[in-house]
Amino acid sequence: MNNRLTSPRALVLALATAGVVGAVGAGAYTSARALGAPQTTNAAATAPAAMVTLPDFSTITSRDGPAVVNISVTGTAKASDAEAAAEMQGIDPDDPMFQFFRRFQGQMGPQRDVPVRSQGSGFIVSPDGIIMTNAHVVKGANEVTVKLTDRREYRAKVLGADEKTDIAVLKIDARNLPTLALGNTKELKVGEWVLAIGSPFGFESTVTAGVVSAKGRTLPDDSYVPFIQTDVAVNPGNSGGPLLNTRGEVVGINSQIYSRSGGYQGLSFAIPIDVAVQVKDQIVATGKASHARLGVAVQEVNQAFADSFKLDRPEGALVSNIEKGGPGDKAGLKAGDVIRKVDEHPIVSSGDLPAVIGQQTPGRKVTLEVWRQGERKALTATLGDASDKAVRVAKNDSAAGQGKLGLALRPLQPQEKREAALDAGLLVEDVAGPSAVAGVQAGDVLLAINGTPAKSVDQVRDVVARADKSVALLIQRGEDKIFVPVRLG
Repeated sequence: MNNRLTSPRALVLALATAGVVGAVGAGAYTSARALGAPQTTNAAATAPAAMVTLPDFSTITSRDGPAVVNISVTGTAKASDAEAAAEMQGIDPDDPMFQFFRRFQGQMGPQRDVPVRSQGSGFIVSPDGIIMTNAHVVKGANEVTVKLTDRREYRAKVLGADEKTDIAVLKIDARNLPTLALGNTKELKVGEWVLAIGSPFGFESTVTAGVVSAKGRTLPDDSYVPFIQTDVAVNPGNSGGPLLNTRGEVVGINSQIYSRSGGYQGLSFAIPIDVAVQVKDQIVATGKASHARLGVAVQEVNQAFADSFKLDRPEGALVSNIEKGGPGDKAGLKAGDVIRKVDEHPIVSSGDLPAVIGQQTPGRKVTLEVWRQGERKALTATLGDASDKAVRVAKNDSAAGQGKLGLALRPLQPQEKREAALDAGLLVEDVAGPSAVAGVQAGDVLLAINGTPAKSVDQVRDVVARADKSVALLIQRGEDKIFVPVRLG
């Protein structure tokens, strides 16, 4: 089966699973190093640097490599007869002829099951055959085969898989197996050497090394995972394999790459082992993992929002919408609140909130530190179950311009209020200047400005007159509510 990722012209987050996500092409990566540094008169600066000894990767590999396994998956996927015919003829999915087959799929028969094969990696965490890997490696699997480094093969049972964290747990019928020691992600430092072992493109027991580039990365997929970013070469087939520190301890599970082609391009992401173990323990005990939710929609706090809400720095998760009767609503959260901390976990970016909340258990009480109307407040929330309804993250990356507000507004008519299920608001009839640049559109409904409900045009003018650098507009567009920052002149 000819599996492709997507058009190489688009930036994508690629799941690094051989077979499911295939490389579009191969390329060479060249590293450029500075050969010298500018001269300085500082004696300390001109003193010879201490020699840095690289870790002995061969020792780690020979000792820990036998606990890393290759995973082969066979399953089925729904495909139309047209798509199957195109693939059988070797037509590339980007080829116009492939679209021809798709367009006339109704004339060529209904959808049917087609075989799917893929490969990934995993590692043994208990001598009796418990194996950890990625959920996307075994997604849709009918049969899972685990191959050890000594070439023994076992049929594996999927004990459970959690798509929210991309963790799956397998079990094979074996005893006295080699295992990997588990480390502590909190002790992992940016710049520290790390090692990946896996089966990229099906090449088993492949070792690559690099450094930790960053910690706590949130990716644009509503993930519950604060990823570890590295520059370790990870390719399709490495998914589910371990990321090891220089002591041979697992600190992460290789999961995703950022790529134009589907192959490695210098950015790879691993799930922290702390998160993975928490999910693994739940799956082993109950067959599934549970996650908490707060029941709010949040978006990023940029400098314009920080200026509007008089924050000392552009950090936190801006609450734009609240589920009625949900945990956030019962805790007293309001649209316009900026969540800065959950218990002792700081919320720097909006993506930190679902990652922190999602790792909690439903029913747990947490303390939220919020910024409201220029003051800090502490709220207590009893978290709900994410399986009921997922946390949404509203994204708004539009730029803010300069000048006057540039909005033509009028009050909503009674019928419009009923149709939009609103008690108040101002309809945006025309947009110009900085509001247009910021992304406000005709037809939007202005609900609030800088946290003040928009009840009249004069009220909006008054808030703008008293504003400093920018204002934050809460608008409703269709069923979505988002904040839009507008920079004033």
